Amino acid sequence: MDLAGSAEVTGLLKAWRGGDQAALDRLTAVVHAELHRIARRYMRNERPGNTLQATALVNEVYLRLVDVKSVEWQHRAQFFAISAQIMRNILVDAARARGSDKRGGALAKVSLNHALLVSREPGAYILALDEALTGLSLIAPRQAQVVELRYFGGMSEEETAEVLKTSTRTVRRDWQFARAWLQRELSGA
Repeated sequence: MDLAGSAEVTGLLKAWRGGDQAALDRLTAVVHAELHRIARRYMRNERPGNTLQATALVNEVYLRLVDVKSVEWQHRAQFFAISAQIMRNILVDAARARGSDKRGGALAKVSLNHALLVSREPGAYILALDEALTGLSLIAPRQAQVVELRYFGGMSEEETAEVLKTSTRTVRRDWQFARAWLQRELSGA
């Protein structure tokens, strides 16, 4: 999304926060393609034939966003970060509902870089990654947020730094630390 599009999203978020319900409709039209791209990234981790598809995931995000009242919308990056977090929660809930092993015992132990390609049960991978991210957030909350924004939200270092109100250098270090920590956790080392 270009700078003009980013400014438009920010303006619509602020109008929506101010009570303009028509702004939500305009916002939906503007951000739909980007949300769908994020949803497709998430859905690559799901098993083939899953009843939850990218479009349904985006629609569920819209339904949950409408109920969000406590967020002081600031900018586009914040909106996509929250949307990515909602998508992650929806997929984790769906994986749990399918009866996936909560501890990920059926998973092959692999590196974070290869996990998406070799997971025997993608729903179980989502659960294992969610559990690992939850563990990371207990010891390093900012680094866990960096993973969520970069890996799940598809944000650049600059966008992540904007959301977290930090420098790109800090985001880069946090990303390296978090990837190493998650790789260790997911490989069982």
